[in-house]
Amino acid sequence: MGRTSDAKERLLEAMMELIWTGSYGTTSVDDICEKAGVKKGSFYHFFESKTELALAGIDYGWAEHRKLLDQTFSPVVPPLERIWKCFRDFREEQELMLKKHGRVLGCPIHSLGAEVSTTDERLRDKLQEILSQFIRYYESAIRDAHYQGTIEASDAPALARIVFAYGEGLLLHARIWNDLSYLDEMEAGARRILGVKDEN
Repeated sequence: MGRTSDAKERLLEAMMELIWTGSYGTTSVDDICEKAGVKKGSFYHFFESKTELALAGIDYGWAEHRKLLDQTFSPVVPPLERIWKCFRDFREEQELMLKKHGRVLGCPIHSLGAEVSTTDERLRDKLQEILSQFIRYYESAIRDAHYQGTIEASDAPALARIVFAYGEGLLLHARIWNDLSYLDEMEAGARRILGVKDEN
């Protein structure tokens, strides 16, 4: 989690942690305020509703995560190594959350999206926007690998969506079964999808 130097930031972080470890539907404003150590009046000073806080919390979390992705997917890193490093970061994060919360939590964006996609249009649209941005990191790496001759990927956007869905699917299975071993072959499976025959 990031800094917790003021009430608004504490609310944002509390919201994201509670819906990651539990669910959006069962998380109340009272729960959020208690977790953040913030009075309810302060909550409504910053946000009109739980939905407004969730939207802001998603943007806040994504802005923080993009800092890591910008480093991981830097053009100076070999293209496919960017993806493998992203996978390793997934695994490390899940291990940390397992130690902290006693359960594998999977991807917060996909967990929230699966819950609200048919019930909250604004949250669904926000999550779709972020997922589209995330997939573009994969796309840039795959396109660069194609141009370097490492893989054959004439349709980089399609391959990026497939690899991304594959990785997120494994994270979901790890959450459902509460078992990090589902992530053990994440890179090996992606290599098959991308047609990587040698160690690159």
